[in-house]
Amino acid sequence: MEKRLQKFMSESGLMSRRAAEEEIERGNVTVNGVRAVLGQKIDDETDVVEYKGKRITSSGRKHVYIMLNKPVGYVTTMSDEQGRPCVAELVADVGKRVYPIGRLDMESEGLLLFTNDGEFANKLMHPRYHKPKIYHVKVRGKVEPEKIKALSCPMKIDEHIIKPVNVSVVTMKEDHTVLAMELFEGRNRQIRKMCEQVQLHIITLRRVSIGGLKLGTLRPGRWRHLTKGEIDILMS
Repeated sequence: MEKRLQKFMSESGLMSRRAAEEEIERGNVTVNGVRAVLGQKIDDETDVVEYKGKRITSSGRKHVYIMLNKPVGYVTTMSDEQGRPCVAELVADVGKRVYPIGRLDMESEGLLLFTNDGEFANKLMHPRYHKPKIYHVKVRGKVEPEKIKALSCPMKIDEHIIKPVNVSVVTMKEDHTVLAMELFEGRNRQIRKMCEQVQLHIITLRRVSIGGLKLGTLRPGRWRHLTKGEIDILMS
């Protein structure tokens, strides 16, 4: 059956469609021994597709959808050239090859989704379907009302005016404040750059919700399967 190469790679469970496009552009994918090009179509029954020298096979496997409570100290990749701990280690016992949907930086923790369903991942990551994400951000000291107001207004991050962020106080004590920040887009290290602009020092940054799906009481470093109802929430 003929299909686009990046779609074939995502359906195999190897990586998301967006990641596949990046690997094709880097020259890491070949079709019948020839370097592949972006947008190329292949016959998944007759063509030999290889990624970094290893053959990719199509799969009729059952799709898997899980959430992980990512701890601090892990990079959101399936492998790392610098030898840093990867989230792949935390989901190695899933029983099927899954990959992360989106990212959390190494210093952040909380809700991270994984799947082997390329279409599902592509929809969740596409800007058109962005789901609001809620983070609990613990910062040093008490936060003045004017800083909360500044965080809630459009800000310029990396030469881009970001969408307004919903900011509220979860707890406030003498030595720290916990803010709930609801984002409607996900620019690289956005919350850290926002807090830096208003001189707030982040102690911990934890994602607790994606599109109505909540992390709940899942322990750090543990994962669980999503229920059908939770998958429907994300797809709605």
